[in-house]
Amino acid sequence: MIKRIHVSDLRVGMFIHDLNCDWMSHPFLRNRFHVENDADIAKIIDAGIHEVYIDTSRGMDADAPTAQEVKQQLESEIIEFASREKGIQRYVDAGEEIGKAQLVHEQAHQIIRSIMQDVRLGRQVELELVEPSVERMTGSILRNGGALLSLCRIKDKDDYTFQHSVSVGALMVSFCNALEMGKDVIHHAGIGGMLHDIGKMKVPDEILNKPGRLTENEFAVMKCHVVESRRILVATNGISSTSIEVAAQHHERHDGSGYPEGLKGDEISQLGQMAAIVDVYDALTSDRCYHEGMPPTDALRKIYEWSKFHFNPTLVQAFMRTIGIYPVGALVRLESGKLAVVIEQNADTLIQPKVKAFFSTRSNTYIPPEIIDLSRSMGMGGGDRILKHESPEKWKIDPLRFL
Repeated sequence: MIKRIHVSDLRVGMFIHDLNCDWMSHPFLRNRFHVENDADIAKIIDAGIHEVYIDTSRGMDADAPTAQEVKQQLESEIIEFASREKGIQRYVDAGEEIGKAQLVHEQAHQIIRSIMQDVRLGRQVELELVEPSVERMTGSILRNGGALLSLCRIKDKDDYTFQHSVSVGALMVSFCNALEMGKDVIHHAGIGGMLHDIGKMKVPDEILNKPGRLTENEFAVMKCHVVESRRILVATNGISSTSIEVAAQHHERHDGSGYPEGLKGDEISQLGQMAAIVDVYDALTSDRCYHEGMPPTDALRKIYEWSKFHFNPTLVQAFMRTIGIYPVGALVRLESGKLAVVIEQNADTLIQPKVKAFFSTRSNTYIPPEIIDLSRSMGMGGGDRILKHESPEKWKIDPLRFL
C-alpha cells in the first residue's frame, strides 16, 4: 500500500515510493529506494523535502493516509476552490487562434535555439531578437491563451531545453496577463521566462543532455545554471531588472529550500514566485528520456499539494485560474462515456469548459464530433460532466487535431 508521511516520521527500513517533489529539487539518483540509514533520512530533509510516499509492501508501515485518500482530498479541495472561481475571458476561439499560435510558437523556438547556441559560443544575448517574439506571443495569448499554451505542451525530447524556455515565456505572459499586470511588466516577465535557462548553455553537454538521473556531483553542477543565467543577463544590453529577477529566482522556494540563495517567502519577488510555479508545471507535463510527463490536471494537483511548502498558495490558485483545471487540449472522459478534448475555457466557471466529443468508450467507436458546453444543461448544448482526464498515448490520439 502507498501512503504519504511527513519526513519526521521516516524510519530506517521504510521504502520510498516517491520523493514527492519535482526532479530538479533532489539529488538522488533514484526516486524509489530503501531507507538504509539515518544519513538517507538526513539527506531527504536537507533536500527541502517535507512529505514522501512510502510503499508498505516493500518496507516498514506507518499510520498515515493512503495515496488514494490524499488524491481524493486534494481533488475535492481543488474542485471546491474551482467551483467558486471564474475563468479567463477569451476574445477568439482556440480553434481560430491555433494556426497563428503555431507560427508564433515555431518562430519563438527558432529564435531561442539561435540565441542559446550563440551563448554557448561565447556571444552576448541579442535582446532585439527576443523582444518581437515576446510581443507576438503576448498578442496570441491576449486573443486566446489556451491555443498557444496547448502547443507548448508538445515537446521533442532532444529539443527540451529550447522548447521549455519558450513554454515558460508563454506561461509567464499568460500568468501576468491573468493577474492584470501592466503591459511593460508582462513584456519583461515574458523575456525573463524565455531566457530563464540561458545559463544551461554553460553546463557541460554530458550533464545537460544526460539520458538519465544526475549524480550528486552532476546535480550540483546543473544547479549552477541559475547563477550563470543571472550573470549572462546582467551583461546583456538593454535587459530589465524584472527579466533578470525572473531568471535568477525561478528555483527559489517559498519555504527557503530552493537555490541559489535559499530565499524565503516575500524575500522572493512576486514574479520569481510565479516563475517557480510555471517552471515546475512545464517540467512536470513534459516527456523526458527518463520520465513520462504528467497530464496537466495531475501536474496541477501536485503543485497544489506542494503549495503547502514550496509555492505561494495564493499564486498557485491564481495559476490554476489562468490555465483552467482542464486546460485547452486536455483529453477527458465524460460521464456519458464519451472521450472529448477541451476546446475552450468558460469565463464563468473553471470546472465546466467547452469540449468536443468524438469517441464513445461504450461502443468503442468514433462518433460525429459534437461540441458540448458543460456549463449548460441538457437541451441547451450541455448536460454532461467530466469524470477524469485520459492519456492521449493510451488512446493513440492527438488531441490538438480536434481544436
